[in-house]
Amino acid sequence: VGLHNHGFQRLKPLLDTARFTLSFNSQHRKNHQDSQALWKYEAVQKYLESLSKEYQQVSHQLSAHSLNDFEQRTLRRRCADLSPIAAAFQEIKEAEREVQELEAMCTELDSRDEKQLLELALEEKESLDKKMNMLCRKLFQLLVPKEKYDRSPVILEVTAGRTTGGDICQQFTKEMFDMYQSYADYKRWTFDIVNYTPAEIGGLHHAAAHISGENVYRHLKYEGGTHRVQRIPETGMSSRMQRIHTGTMSVIVLPQPEEIDVKVDPKDLRIDTFRAKGAGGQHVNKTDSAVRIVHLPTGLAVECQQERSQQLNKEMALRTLRAKLYQQVVEKQLSREQSARKLQLGTRAQSERIRTYNFTQDRVTDHRISYDARNIKEILSGKEALDKLINRLLEFAEIEAVTQYLENLQAFEGGG
Repeated sequence: VGLHNHGFQRLKPLLDTARFTLSFNSQHRKNHQDSQALWKYEAVQKYLESLSKEYQQVSHQLSAHSLNDFEQRTLRRRCADLSPIAAAFQEIKEAEREVQELEAMCTELDSRDEKQLLELALEEKESLDKKMNMLCRKLFQLLVPKEKYDRSPVILEVTAGRTTGGDICQQFTKEMFDMYQSYADYKRWTFDIVNYTPAEIGGLHHAAAHISGENVYRHLKYEGGTHRVQRIPETGMSSRMQRIHTGTMSVIVLPQPEEIDVKVDPKDLRIDTFRAKGAGGQHVNKTDSAVRIVHLPTGLAVECQQERSQQLNKEMALRTLRAKLYQQVVEKQLSREQSARKLQLGTRAQSERIRTYNFTQDRVTDHRISYDARNIKEILSGKEALDKLINRLLEFAEIEAVTQYLENLQAFEGGG
């Protein structure tokens, strides 16, 4: 058939890149601040040119009458993979030509009589720059593999720090749980509380929720980890002395498996019932509706106490247990890579923090991408500001995946 065999295989390693989580630790990649910056790299241009040429070759070969059924199917699949990439590549090249033409025109429009025309040209250039970045982002999203779990619902858990901050950790944990609940509402997801263990002074020890909707795991997968808070407590000696306290809380985000993903033998379960102790309405403390399930082979234990019905609590607890068991399976499969739960949970030490919420400076810093956002209240409201931060993380992850792939490709072609 004369397939471009090397090009045909090029996309396969990319499908293995960033399979479950991505490392944010490569300091030399900090220069890639956005998709448009990565587009300008020569290696990226060469790679995309090769894919565009391969698309033309495959399209031409498909018109040959001598192909058998297997060859036809193979070429059609490859053509379907390359078509959106080639189209996006051509769109960017066209937009780039428009930018260059505008820049050339702007250098000529420098007299006072042409000032108004120059302003219009500069506005058009700014609009084209935004279009370029959007197109580059679209292109790299096509290159980055869609993770198996991106469309999945999740189990989200929050836990107050155990070693630092005292009450400040519990209050912060409640604010974070409320933030994710508001974010779910903002994204029009369903947010079902599975477990809720309040603290004595208005805070939260631990809580878990099942979140379902469109691309939930894709948006929340990088929220897992240790979150640090720095603030002056509202009450107590520290508040009078204006002393800043530091506390931590942890977030775990588990993709929610389908029923078929994990088989749980009823013989391996110990199911206990008890009276609910959380915030749940008048039924709390009146009936043994809360359920605790222990998976005997692994020792994993989950609780659910939010529903009035013991049966509903049992079903939700089993769903959470399956998610945790499935996470263990995933970690074993990815044992050669940094596992998701280790990356997310760590030891809850402050040195492993992924994000800091500094109330005294009204600043949120994501340490993985060196990104600062102002107005903590806007972030904690769980709406546009948080969505912007999360999308910034996703863009960085896409750039990281493409960069890693190109490095591996260069090493392969160079015999390294």
